Amino acid sequence: MTAGEKLFQRIKRQVGKAIADFDLIAEGDRIAVGISGGKDSYTLLYTLEELRKKAPVKFELIAINIDPGFPGYRKELIQNYLQQQNFNYVMAKTNSYQIIEEKLRPGTSYCAFCARLRRGALHAQAEKLQCNKIALGHHLDDFIETLLLNQFYSGTLAAMSAKLHSNNNSHIVIRPLVYVEERMIEEFSSRQKFPIVHCSCPVVGATDQNRQQMKQLVQNLSREIPEIRNSMISAIGNVQPGYLLDQELAKTEFQEAAGTQGIQG
Repeated sequence: MTAGEKLFQRIKRQVGKAIADFDLIAEGDRIAVGISGGKDSYTLLYTLEELRKKAPVKFELIAINIDPGFPGYRKELIQNYLQQQNFNYVMAKTNSYQIIEEKLRPGTSYCAFCARLRRGALHAQAEKLQCNKIALGHHLDDFIETLLLNQFYSGTLAAMSAKLHSNNNSHIVIRPLVYVEERMIEEFSSRQKFPIVHCSCPVVGATDQNRQQMKQLVQNLSREIPEIRNSMISAIGNVQPGYLLDQELAKTEFQEAAGTQGIQG
């Protein structure tokens, strides 16, 4: 087995573990897979398709690309790849760029506004195609960085969820790459020669500095603590409410403990 094959087998095992741990895929699912043209979404689609071929349950995959309308966005490269690999796909054109230019208010995050528009378009396409689930390509490092961002900048203890209902409860959003490190995806993407397409956003590289700081922080710490990523992703799934400062959780924990011990007020 070559180094590339070993790498993919490891990625596939980790995705399979996530599917089993969080019950991400079930019989009859029709899954919309968001394909941006980046390394993460390509790896997600490729891995899910390989798992689908031998899965004990039957499910469908539909790759959906949301074209934001930025000048220079090479969507044809994505479409050519999907055609060559015989994926079922939809290329959805939107006017997100025009909306952002017209509606973005001063002080508002360009990226956050764009993400909301793309998310809305993806959900609309999934509903149109009668998909009950939407698969996104967030990986282990995304979960960790989001955890740190929320702690440092928002004062909340929150990351991402591997499985959750959308805001309007019309779809279930799944993130099967939760256990896969970004470095593995980067290597796999390079070996597979995926046709990487950048969004052509006019502010790319000028925003999201905070996330880049979190990424650099984890990289620096990993030199001293090699297993820090695995430890942090485990911590997200090993919450000890009694040792946190959330007052509502503390009340619930205390009441449950009192009930168990037969303590009466």
